[in-house]
Amino acid sequence: MTGDLVVVGAGGFGREVIDVVRAINAVRSGSWNVIGVVDDSPSELNLSRLSQLGVAYLGSRAALADVPPDTLVSIGIGAPSARISIADDIERLGLRSAQIVHPAAVFGSTFSTGEGLVACAGVSVGTNVTLGRHVHLNPHAVIGHDSVLDDFVSVNPNATVSGDCRIGTAVLIGASAVVLEGREVSDDVVVGAAACVVGPSKPGDVLVGVPARPLRNGVTG
Repeated sequence: MTGDLVVVGAGGFGREVIDVVRAINAVRSGSWNVIGVVDDSPSELNLSRLSQLGVAYLGSRAALADVPPDTLVSIGIGAPSARISIADDIERLGLRSAQIVHPAAVFGSTFSTGEGLVACAGVSVGTNVTLGRHVHLNPHAVIGHDSVLDDFVSVNPNATVSGDCRIGTAVLIGASAVVLEGREVSDDVVVGAAACVVGPSKPGDVLVGVPARPLRNGVTG
């Protein structure tokens, strides 16, 4: 999958996507042509950083309605809930989502993925892994064998999902967190940075600590 590309999000992860695209183009010349970035409320700092990359700011998300119909879109926003809304816009406009995979990402011999995958440098995905739509795998994220990540999951830098895990829809796994083998993480859960998931969770939990426990009223329960 190659061609003209618009990135949604001028923030840090949006610019990470641009860096991944440039790494792809360095080994497969001309694979992607980044037309520009759309963002509803970019900060002046992020616009400045985007300018330093030499990438155009196209305006708000409404500008997606004006791009040629064969343009592909990559959602460069880390928050799963935001990606859900943006993905709905993309589908409504009849546009397609790109799969952006860094050349230094490693995938097992058997895996499947939905549209909109972003995999950064150093990602390692084991055999027989299933990734849903619009999954984000940040630098050096590790996904173990036979695991299933549902739609809109984010795995932040250096986090590890061990083998035979099931990660629910719109889960965010924080930097350097670990989900132990065979565990299931419910929908909409946030796993805090460096937490270790050893047991079950409920939808919407915020899990922190080692072992990870739900955060209730500012304290772990």
